[in-house]
Amino acid sequence: MILRKSDRAPEPDAELPQTVGPARVGSRTKDLTKRLRAGDIAVIDHVDIDRVAADALVTAGPAAVLNAARSTSGRYPNAGPGILVEAGITLVDDLGPAVMSLAEGATVTIDEGRVVVDGVTVAEGTRQTAETVAAETAVAREGLSAEIENFAENTMTYLRRERDLLLDGVGVPDVRTSFDGRHVLIVVRGYHYREDLAMLRSYITENRPVLVGVDGGADAIVDAGWKPDMIVGDMDSVSDRALSSGAEIVVHAYRDGNAPGLERVRALGVDPVVFPATGTSEDIAMLLADDKGAELIVAVGTHATLVEFLDKGRAGMASTFLTRLRIGGKLVDAKGVSRLYRTRISNLQLTLLTLAGIAAVVAALWSTSVGQTFFGLVGARIDDLVSWVGSLFGA
Repeated sequence: MILRKSDRAPEPDAELPQTVGPARVGSRTKDLTKRLRAGDIAVIDHVDIDRVAADALVTAGPAAVLNAARSTSGRYPNAGPGILVEAGITLVDDLGPAVMSLAEGATVTIDEGRVVVDGVTVAEGTRQTAETVAAETAVAREGLSAEIENFAENTMTYLRRERDLLLDGVGVPDVRTSFDGRHVLIVVRGYHYREDLAMLRSYITENRPVLVGVDGGADAIVDAGWKPDMIVGDMDSVSDRALSSGAEIVVHAYRDGNAPGLERVRALGVDPVVFPATGTSEDIAMLLADDKGAELIVAVGTHATLVEFLDKGRAGMASTFLTRLRIGGKLVDAKGVSRLYRTRISNLQLTLLTLAGIAAVVAALWSTSVGQTFFGLVGARIDDLVSWVGSLFGA
């Protein structure tokens, strides 16, 4: 289902404030967010802005997001537009391809749904508000039934193509990283992956699992202060810094052997392993760890639900279903662990706890002869200090 102009909720009558800033243009949102600065105007061409892209944009802190495409097409209720609007970022979408021709760094003024440069209207679209986002999300929910049918059909196609690999491990390449009998932590750049990885810090320190980054998940490992043991993926969103960290590189290739990321890795002087498979990179990372004898597989940021796969633009979920069935009890999904429990200790509570600790130490010292002697000496020193100060004023 594609939203029509008539499906969109009318914008409120109240005049919306203008937004002004320098344009930063990029057709790939995840690449653009790496060079965005607070106050910039992000210009993108992103149909159905997903949660991960929206979170990255919010972290970068642009003043506005101009989308050449529709932020919600109506296929499914994507969360991205709501996240941007809730964060106070101006969102104007369905601007058309003309907005992508904006000069990098050009000063842009956003007036309602109009994009103005040097007094000339370059493009005009729909300025989103909380009300319009809610209305479009409600309409988009109706499109889920068609997507479920498409998923069922594509799932069977994936099953026929990859059943030997997914069920029997046929085609899993040899690697130098040792997984046998060890814990494996697989990090994917999915929902709340940074927070979840931070919550697992003590687990990583105590168990020293094999650290596997899936594309951009490798950078999350590096940013957290660790070194990945292996990087798996098509290498489209991982940094050169991570690829040059010394980790073993496994390039995810198409079934015909074509691997778009292979040339980039070799250009860095790294000799990678190639793994041809139709499934997702996170799935082949799990299959590889399982096939090589991992005792436990802990997954952070992985995708498993219908909306998550639609966010990723995937046509089917067979590889994920079968991968999780095959791994079974070995898999511990740590996604969302940061939201399971959050410590709630106020500054007042910390202050009172500190004072209570000091009082306990003082009481313990006072109950001993050594402590009484210590406090007697301290008291004598204080008396001497007071007498000395008094003598100065008396003189």
